[in-house]
Amino acid sequence: MNIQDTNLNSTSKDGGGYMRSANSIICYAPTMITTNGIWMGAQPLEYSLPLFIFQLVIVVLTTRALVTILRPFRQPRVLAEILAGVVLGPTVFGRFPGFGETVFPMKSLLTLETAAHIGLLYFLFLVGVEMDVSVIRRMGRKALVIAIAGMIVPFAIGTSTSFIFRKQISNGLQQGPFLVFLGVALSMTAFPVLARILAEIKLLNTELGRIAMSAAIVNDIFAWVLLALAIALAETERMAYASFLVLLSGAVFVFFCFYFVRPLMWWIIRRIPEGESVDDFYVCSILIGVMLAGLVTDAIGIHAAFGAFVFGLVIPNGPLGATLIEKLEDFVTGLLLPLFFVISGLRTNLNQIQDPVALGLLVLVFLLASMGKVMGTIAVALFYSMPLREGLSLGFLMNTRGLVEMIILNIGRDKKVLDNSAFGALVLMSVLMTAIVTPVVTLVHKPVKRLVGYKRRNLQRAKPDAELRMVACLHNTRNVPMIISLLEASNPTKRSPIFIYALHLVELTGRSSAMLIVHNNSAAKNGRHLGPSHGSQAQSEHIIAAFENYEQHAGGVSVQTLTAVSPYSTMHEDICNLAEDKHVTLIVLPFHKQQTVDGGMEETNPAIRTVNQSVLANATCSVAILVDRGLSGTGRSTTGQHMSHHVALLFFGGPDDREALAYAWRMAEHPANSLTVVRFIPGEEAAMRRLSSTDSRVITIVTDTERERQMDDEYLNEFRLKNVNDETVIYMERVVNNSEETVAAIRSMDSIHDLYIVGRGAGEMASGMLAGMIEWMECPELGPVGDLLASSDFAATVSVLVVQQYVGGGTVGGEGGGVGEMGEQPVQQYLNNAHNRGRMVAGTHKGVAGSFSTPGNWDNGR
Repeated sequence: MNIQDTNLNSTSKDGGGYMRSANSIICYAPTMITTNGIWMGAQPLEYSLPLFIFQLVIVVLTTRALVTILRPFRQPRVLAEILAGVVLGPTVFGRFPGFGETVFPMKSLLTLETAAHIGLLYFLFLVGVEMDVSVIRRMGRKALVIAIAGMIVPFAIGTSTSFIFRKQISNGLQQGPFLVFLGVALSMTAFPVLARILAEIKLLNTELGRIAMSAAIVNDIFAWVLLALAIALAETERMAYASFLVLLSGAVFVFFCFYFVRPLMWWIIRRIPEGESVDDFYVCSILIGVMLAGLVTDAIGIHAAFGAFVFGLVIPNGPLGATLIEKLEDFVTGLLLPLFFVISGLRTNLNQIQDPVALGLLVLVFLLASMGKVMGTIAVALFYSMPLREGLSLGFLMNTRGLVEMIILNIGRDKKVLDNSAFGALVLMSVLMTAIVTPVVTLVHKPVKRLVGYKRRNLQRAKPDAELRMVACLHNTRNVPMIISLLEASNPTKRSPIFIYALHLVELTGRSSAMLIVHNNSAAKNGRHLGPSHGSQAQSEHIIAAFENYEQHAGGVSVQTLTAVSPYSTMHEDICNLAEDKHVTLIVLPFHKQQTVDGGMEETNPAIRTVNQSVLANATCSVAILVDRGLSGTGRSTTGQHMSHHVALLFFGGPDDREALAYAWRMAEHPANSLTVVRFIPGEEAAMRRLSSTDSRVITIVTDTERERQMDDEYLNEFRLKNVNDETVIYMERVVNNSEETVAAIRSMDSIHDLYIVGRGAGEMASGMLAGMIEWMECPELGPVGDLLASSDFAATVSVLVVQQYVGGGTVGGEGGGVGEMGEQPVQQYLNNAHNRGRMVAGTHKGVAGSFSTPGNWDNGR
């Protein structure tokens, strides 16, 4: 047996197997790493490796269970990790006889803590990689002042009140280091946790979120500097001169990293061929560098995590940083990092807090410092004329605690600056403060209604010469050509310009870093990585380049490219919030199917369909779904040349069809485009069938129908009057009595058209003309006509733009978009998610099949 004297910075061992006294002598046998097997009579948990694996499994399962429990309350993952440590520690499970001796015996804690600190090193390295140091130079004075006030005020309050009550709350501890450690712990803001909270409550890409993130970056960096000072002061009693050497050595290390290591990283990036992955040799070299940086800072007297964090800061943003995050993050955050919180939990024994006076005073100090941070932030916010609610929300956001504070508290306990009682109380208060941030901000932050004065939320109401603001959503680079073609066909001019927000949508895959990445094109120009992985980042770069090139060669178009990272379940919130914030008139969504080589349509991602349906139900502006079946092949524009488009508008009546006509009208003004408007009018048979199905509601339906028909007539007459002398515009009318005649009429149209524009929902007058089509819809988000045109059964492979008008509250005439009076339960499945607008939308049905009779001649009119 080898006897090893190991200082675990704890006190003596209790009945649960936990450490309680300063030094413990632990015996190890050289052969007790792996077991010979249970069939040889060995107990696996008596051996180092099986016990470590068992501990890791217990920790991960407990953490994931708490994450699942807390997810409905929108709590950050770090909160579940801290609570998992407390639950597995002596506060909860450790109280059961035998649990501590079996699962976390004293002999295993050296291995467990070593692995935990390795995970901590690499996690803080990733945090440094994700931070954009240049944001400090770019950030406004407002964020900088908030960061400074958010640190100075709580630091001053915390240290001054602690000094007043020092005899009660720090009895027997070093006064100077205690005050500094406590002040740092009370004044810091957890940048990684804050980013996750902002992403969860959809504030990451708002002005409030950007200010909070900028201030948190500065706050985090200053917290590390103050931590280095606190560690140096903790050694003052041993050697006063040593504290100066620690700070000087730390400054030299930071200087070396930024002025020698960072240029080396740029050299590595320049050697990476464009479009290729980073060589494994460079990745391994950087990972070794993280360990060396931790070794250096630990050797000079600063925590090893500080070296890893600084080393991460010097990694330039771009393919190299994205590759490192992709290779490390799941393993580090999923397996190794929870071990650090378990170590903290094993050290946290709330049962030891026996002095109520000391506990009460410590809680008072914490609350005073936290409120000081809130009040200081509010004062700065009011000085910069921010609303009081935003200032209050920002103050609570700056109180977010997390990993850095746990590191500070653990170091303070290791250096005997904090005792067990103070350590446990501060951990508990940090958990509670972080837990209330999300509910308080959600409750308090009520953004000023951005829709006040925002009247033109659809094309029909917009002024002819007004700027058209659009959000174009893109899931991959394949969506880019069709959006650019649609923009070119939309007639952007200096007299009637288009401002397009090109929004690249990236799925949040559960990685923590993905929540941090919501950028615009200016960030991409500076080399900031735009996605959670190398693949999405490369796609974002291609999308940005394509739209920048189009903007340079097209007149009347302004483009702002953004990348939003969200889970598909909440992606529609990002789209709708951006549209509302930017006063957008139209959102353009790509269809969830794409054309195959044989002309059919295949599904790419069913989650995209859910996103489209959610946007249709929640958007506060008009929405269009674009089905690309060749438009991108004919719609590209080149310098000095415009490609022609033959557009056909199918008009059945109702608000959505009027909105479709408004968009087609804009396209008709393009000198290279031609437009054919086909109005479908119900015959006597269709009218009688519709009236006979209304029962006792006939009076109301007829009244509303006449109102809708009058609005249709007025808008169509205005359109025909304005274009009476335009030979590129053709107007037709077709009388049909049922869905068979409607489908046959559509199928018989000329094949010269490359784009059909239709309204998503038809008005009351169309119920008789479309009843059969409604019953057999496959994609109800396209409406009956759009579903027919986009189906694989439709002979002509023509692109389709399905438009839904935003009408808002009101009566039927103001509700719009309905499919009409469609009758009983089978059609009720067709009505979904339109509670806030009274809109009738579609359910799920099978595709249209078969052929119909050929219609007669077209009724022409100019």
